[in-house]
Amino acid sequence: MAGWAAFAHDGHHFDVGAFWEAFARLDAWWLGAALFFAYATYVVRAYRWAILLRPLRPHARIWPLITANMIGFTAVIALGRAGEFVRPYLIASREDVPLASQIAAWVVERLYDVLVAMAAFGFALFWLQSSGFEGRPGLSAGLTWALHVGGFAIGLLSAGCLGVLLAMNYRGEQIQSWVLRTLRFLSAHHLSRVEKSIGSFLESVQRTKSQSATARLIGYSILEWLIIAACYACVLRAFGGVVPISLANVLILMGFVSFGSVVQLPGVGGGTQVVAMLVLTEIFSLPVELATSLALTIWVMLFLSVAPAGALLAVHEGLSWARLREAEAQSGGGA
Repeated sequence: MAGWAAFAHDGHHFDVGAFWEAFARLDAWWLGAALFFAYATYVVRAYRWAILLRPLRPHARIWPLITANMIGFTAVIALGRAGEFVRPYLIASREDVPLASQIAAWVVERLYDVLVAMAAFGFALFWLQSSGFEGRPGLSAGLTWALHVGGFAIGLLSAGCLGVLLAMNYRGEQIQSWVLRTLRFLSAHHLSRVEKSIGSFLESVQRTKSQSATARLIGYSILEWLIIAACYACVLRAFGGVVPISLANVLILMGFVSFGSVVQLPGVGGGTQVVAMLVLTEIFSLPVELATSLALTIWVMLFLSVAPAGALLAVHEGLSWARLREAEAQSGGGA
């Protein structure tokens, strides 16, 4: 709520009529194109996950991976971040592979996503700083902070992601030994289960360290984010091009929103809607009413749009929310 208040300033200045009018002028064709690209990301995610699954299932079918991703992201909407573990649980169950191996796949997927997102944010910072935007007066505390420390944050997050990947790939035995020493207070039975899970987890990560697998993972991660950028561009088009459509502008918006979803901006917070409003009002100088409607549409397209299809797929496959909660609990507790 603090982030919304930062934009509203005085509630009576917010023109509700202008807010709804922005929705009334939406171009349905471009909105449909944005929806198409939003759903296309789940196809790319499925192909990327197939690479992570290949050492255990060389010929995994793509459709079950697509549906598992769509149901999994719907679970995130319904259950919060804890629902992230539904995806590895569903895939492990369907492919009859250890759950720890698919949690490892999820970790690797997240690390690659953060790396590409930080690359987009790095481009946004470079573009704005080279254009002299950093010295513009009247910027909010959140945007000023992002411009000043963004480069350091990118380096820290990227180094952390690379460090985790390298450590899991090349220092697996040392990591396993350290964890087991730390958990010596557990009973022999529970310690044995932890050892088995960690071993399966690290083994699954190490199976994907070949150069060809790494290249494909990078390629699919870049393709996924290019499709996400296309979704952003289509949403902007749907609003009549209120922001000039260019690769630089799309990457600036996408980069800041991605950064804000990972890092809490001072005085603003995180979240797609709030950070998108910050960028649209302060960088692209849109009225707060138009920025609000645009930010909400981006959020719906990129986050909420999967929910109807995901819920239908879950029902079709005999999954209830109670079962999804059970899956989240089981996967969250390890295997």
